[in-house]
Amino acid sequence: MYSTCMFCKRPLGSNDVVETFPVGRRLAFDPARGRLWVVCRKCRRWNLTPLEQRWEAVETCERLFRDTPLRASTDQIGLARHAEGLELVRIGKPPRGEFAAWRYGDLFRRRLRKYAAVTPLSTAAGLLVAQASLPAAVPFGVLAAVLAWSYRGTAAKTLIGGREASEAPMDPGAVVKFSRMDVETIKMFPADGTPGFVVEMIRRGRGASFAGDDARRVASVILPKLNQSGGTRRAVQAAVAEIEVRGHPERYLAHAVPDNARRNKRDISGYVKNMPKPTRLALEMALHEEQERRALEGELWVLEQAWREAEEIAAIADRLLLPAGTDAFFEKYGTGPGSRSRLHDG
Repeated sequence: MYSTCMFCKRPLGSNDVVETFPVGRRLAFDPARGRLWVVCRKCRRWNLTPLEQRWEAVETCERLFRDTPLRASTDQIGLARHAEGLELVRIGKPPRGEFAAWRYGDLFRRRLRKYAAVTPLSTAAGLLVAQASLPAAVPFGVLAAVLAWSYRGTAAKTLIGGREASEAPMDPGAVVKFSRMDVETIKMFPADGTPGFVVEMIRRGRGASFAGDDARRVASVILPKLNQSGGTRRAVQAAVAEIEVRGHPERYLAHAVPDNARRNKRDISGYVKNMPKPTRLALEMALHEEQERRALEGELWVLEQAWREAEEIAAIADRLLLPAGTDAFFEKYGTGPGSRSRLHDG
């Protein structure tokens, strides 16, 4: 049973209400199509669940939804809160635009509120550092150093299996990390002679290029960072409208990447950060929905791989927090890293 968000790599939480699917505190389901998502409470992204785990859980969610008073509803979408805290989102048969606006509106508005709360504090700290006298500025200098370190620290990471820049082919399953500084340099270009796009950026001071599935994976983890300021209801509606004009997320992705973008460092075309906000939001939405479409049309291994990636990255992060020699300790006493919970249970 997967329990980690495939986007932000944080725990999805648990519930004691849906016995066949005890993962998550907010579940979204479409009874007509048999789809079930776990909505992450941290990043608000929707994690589509593996097919074999859906059907019975969807039936349970439908029954619970009928028995639970509604908190909010439209003609096509309803939201209910169970007495034990589980939130249920029921999807009817809404027009695609309405569904997308409802689904992503909460995500982007939450980011907007968070960004509006954090930005003034960061600005005030910077002004204090600039205006303080040298002795008084020492504590703020430390703060400035911390902020600078965070700018160079890891902002996004993903598993990759292709070739990066001129380096040797990377081992499948290698975790690639990007700093906030790297994120700012991302550019997207049409792929030469093939569908899709290419991602280019400056990573750790060197040029890096990703194509095919690797480009999609890199763009999927970096775009939320560029869109961290979220968007208003109007911006979300404009983003949905951009996708609707093309009629399909995949066609929109091909259109949004500028066809005349030149690979020139002095040229601003292709830089994602310079695109209009609705376009950046639409790119993030289209990439997310394209991943789900591929999964729902038979490529379920893509979905399972994404879940496994989230679990693997979370496990790697957990191991990094353990003292040196921990693995050797468990090996010596006959308890492997995967069985550590037995010690806690005892």
